[in-house]
Amino acid sequence: MVIVSKPDIPLIADISTLSNNNYVDSTGNFPKGYMDRNLLSFYFPRNIAVVKYLQKQNWVSTKELVIAGHSEGSTIATKMASELKSVTHLIYAGGNPAGRILSIIEQNRSYETDTDSTNYGEYNISYWTDIVANKNDMSSLQGDTYKATYEFSEPMIPYLEKLKIPVLVAYGTKDWCSPYNDLLRVDFIRQKKNNFTFKAYIGTEHNFFPMTAENKPNYNIFNWDKVANDWLKWLNEK
Repeated sequence: MVIVSKPDIPLIADISTLSNNNYVDSTGNFPKGYMDRNLLSFYFPRNIAVVKYLQKQNWVSTKELVIAGHSEGSTIATKMASELKSVTHLIYAGGNPAGRILSIIEQNRSYETDTDSTNYGEYNISYWTDIVANKNDMSSLQGDTYKATYEFSEPMIPYLEKLKIPVLVAYGTKDWCSPYNDLLRVDFIRQKKNNFTFKAYIGTEHNFFPMTAENKPNYNIFNWDKVANDWLKWLNEK
């Protein structure tokens, strides 16, 4: 099993180096090497290069190649699966097959803070209009650049539709991307795409934590072990 890192982000770091749970450099900004490469157009060819390198090693099996990605990683994994003929299974978890911007909009539409006076959802649509007009902008020092958001907002539905390999789609029903995964599920049933398996985790959010009555994640209940075991069970069946 290989986990491919983010560029210029250490695998292990002292908690003192974090700012709001994010790794930052000495200036308090995200590392420049990360910001310059935090793009779909960088990640999926970089990851394909990693896979091809590994497949040349005599200790690596070439019989099966499982690509798994969660959240942003699900988009990267899908692009990899669409390019690499050696991929035998895809696990698509916590992604939005309609694109990142719709998760951003849905997040604000779902919250009680989106009112007639605040209109956060409408602001997000204006933000998207600005991104499209400046889709190559890389000027951000914090958060995603316009180019990153533009690239990760590319819908993955056309890529997923073309896949013939077994695909597992896993998502929490309280996640902002849930309606779009339900839509994908309903449409693929209509298309009789039998190579897709959908696993919905009822009442859980983006990272599979259950939601409280106050609509907050309950971090005391860690579901990732269950999710990982479900992935393994699916792989063994497929």
